Amino acid sequence: MSNDIKEWNPEDPVFWESTGKKIAYRNLWISIPALLCGFAVWGMWGIITVQMLNLGFPFTQAELFTLTAIAGIAGATMRIPASFLIRLAGGRNVIFLTTAMLLAPAIGTGIVLQHPEWPLWSFQLMALWCGVGGGNFASSMSNISGFFPKRLQGTALGLNAGLGNFGVTTMQIVIPLVMTVSIFGTMGGEPMTLVKESGWIFGKIAAGTQTWIQNAGFAWVLSLVPLSVLCWFGMNNLKTISPDTGHPLVAFSKITYLYTLAFMPSIFMLWLYLPAPTGLGLLNVWVAIPLDIMLMLTVMKLAAFGTMKEGVSKQFAIFKNKHTWAMTILYIVTFGSFIGFSMALPLAMKVIFDVIHVPDASGVMTHTQANPNALPVLAYAWIGPFVGALARPVGGWISDKVGGSIVTQWVSAVMVVTSVAVGYVMMKAYHSATPEVYFFMFLSLFILLFAATGVGNGSTFRSIGFIFDRQQAGPVLGWTSAVAGYGAFAAPVVIGEQIKLGTPEMAMYGFAVFYALCLVINWWFYLRKGSEIKNP
Repeated sequence: MSNDIKEWNPEDPVFWESTGKKIAYRNLWISIPALLCGFAVWGMWGIITVQMLNLGFPFTQAELFTLTAIAGIAGATMRIPASFLIRLAGGRNVIFLTTAMLLAPAIGTGIVLQHPEWPLWSFQLMALWCGVGGGNFASSMSNISGFFPKRLQGTALGLNAGLGNFGVTTMQIVIPLVMTVSIFGTMGGEPMTLVKESGWIFGKIAAGTQTWIQNAGFAWVLSLVPLSVLCWFGMNNLKTISPDTGHPLVAFSKITYLYTLAFMPSIFMLWLYLPAPTGLGLLNVWVAIPLDIMLMLTVMKLAAFGTMKEGVSKQFAIFKNKHTWAMTILYIVTFGSFIGFSMALPLAMKVIFDVIHVPDASGVMTHTQANPNALPVLAYAWIGPFVGALARPVGGWISDKVGGSIVTQWVSAVMVVTSVAVGYVMMKAYHSATPEVYFFMFLSLFILLFAATGVGNGSTFRSIGFIFDRQQAGPVLGWTSAVAGYGAFAAPVVIGEQIKLGTPEMAMYGFAVFYALCLVINWWFYLRKGSEIKNP
């Protein structure tokens, strides 16, 4: 069969059973591992920074938090143009090239990690480049939504996103594992020696052990190369969705052009936001995020030309629909929380539970003395994202049965209560000489929080597939995922700042207030009597 499909009508039962079903599921099963690798490359700085701390890299905790935040905002910004790519360049072309693009930041990260003496900006540059992996989510979801009938949108998108989200868990398990062995021999560089104990899924790794931290980047080459080949030969462009893709080289130029543009507002905003010596330190996080979004949309609007200009203008039509904005806010609750906590949690666990919190001779609380009873962070950090990813297809499936907004309402209520409880436990641990006694309570509550985000991810995407027509559903999916992706920037910044101030609980209390607000928004638009669209 041709890679370009001209006729596509999944809502026709005869067409779906005879032709469409096989093609749609083949594209889905290829899309999932490609998206998984995108999440892995995007999120890997959350684990890398923990190991940098264990190896004694010459950076402060605050500087290490900037690395996860930079990867977060770059990925979120990349999602804005990525949400427009499928219409402009075609699903097969986009998924192939954006998967292959991940090779560059993966290899680059492996190189800089071999040089702890290099300046902070070189690590920040690699974290920025890893944002390509975050952008892939928007194009992947936009692509898959076009293949399936509305009645299967929740299940299909839940599988793609949920199993793709396993990239976070896969990364958190695989990276500590590959750092323990020289998988590339002399080509992979020399090992370093742990100055603090580390860990992996099976427990602690003692200080003094040799570690190949560079494998955190290099290891992804082993999966990205065959996956890129599989995307090229196994996926399809739907001409009903992407009528003017042109020759593949033309499509590739559109993708590269828009992705290159995406770095410009991120770099400018980070220069204004980050403290010296990297930036000017003029903005706070809540100014930086909307500024970055507005800059990216402006750049896209001004830089589009030829057929791209018409395509971008058609995509911008989604902003005239009030439901685009309602669903964007609701998706921040779910996916924004999932990816934000995934990015921030490992390093937050390290700085809260790996030290004891005792007053000095003057009565001032200190947070520097090593905790001899600390549990290995890397042995546990993967569990929350794993549960969240596992819950996402379940959320889509339940929502197909009972309605997405009902599920979103229950999820939001659980997240309000759980966030307050997590904040309270964080406060107790951060003022304790034995923080480890709170560790499993903290972990259990965060697992519940992750489970709620996973179910909510499925319910909100099901609602989008129901509310919007086929032409708008893909771009709306991409747009909402882009804005929610800023959670990967906001959560590490907010949690890191509050830990620095000695009040980590205030971050979680603030998130709880936002979740409560979203309860009201979801009820007003989709559950109250007289709502325009009832329980989509």
